Amino acid sequence: MDIAGYLASIFIGIALGLIGGGGSILTIPVLVYLFSIDAVLATAYSLFIVGSTSLVGSFSYFKKGWVDIKTAIFFGIPSVAAIFLTREYILLVIPDDIFTVGSYTITKNILLMLLFAILMIAASLSMIKRDRKASDEASQKRQFNYLQILIQGIFIGVITGLIGAGGGFLIIPALVKLRKLSIKTAVGTSLVIISINSLMGFLFSLSHTFVKWGFLLSITSIAIIGILIGSYFSTKIEGDKLKTAFGWFVLIMGVYIIIKETILK
Repeated sequence: MDIAGYLASIFIGIALGLIGGGGSILTIPVLVYLFSIDAVLATAYSLFIVGSTSLVGSFSYFKKGWVDIKTAIFFGIPSVAAIFLTREYILLVIPDDIFTVGSYTITKNILLMLLFAILMIAASLSMIKRDRKASDEASQKRQFNYLQILIQGIFIGVITGLIGAGGGFLIIPALVKLRKLSIKTAVGTSLVIISINSLMGFLFSLSHTFVKWGFLLSITSIAIIGILIGSYFSTKIEGDKLKTAFGWFVLIMGVYIIIKETILK
């Protein structure tokens, strides 16, 4: 299983490099199911892996001018604040055993995995459904709506803090629809936001997390190789087809996690 986990780690980076999101969708299941890591600890590890990988991947997009700095800053500030509050207060007050139905107990770990699976399914549907209107209008930027960006940033921050997801699968649709960014600029800007959010979230977790740095850095290194591969092929593969195929994969993974955490428990 460890070998499968290391092999799967490269696809974390490839997903981030190709579509600017989806890294955490792969990271959490890899850590929990292949490396048998506690779900709460996996959220912290995921933040470091996805954040570091996104940071490396964002450089190539930045050099090509595919990063909207203003959007990244105004999206990132409320996100980081929300991550801090979520990791320091909300996550810590959730009890280990939440409630019991018959012989089945909903634990904190199961709750986090179910929330993650629901988000995966929601994200997959947005990937599978082609929004042609949004694509056609992507080159026409809207006026910068600070309130919308603030609200979206807070929402992404809570999600990132709670389940260790960088939120790329939520950030990119928001950037295309709210800011009318082109898909490549949305991907590049998303990688910058993910790197800021995830690495800050990991820093906020260090005070109550025991980190196995050797293991964590090895997974991160493999994922970084993946994002370099993904970034290279991102200019050669049609984004819409790739996103749809990845969406179906995410949908299947989300359904599998729900079944595994409920019926198969």
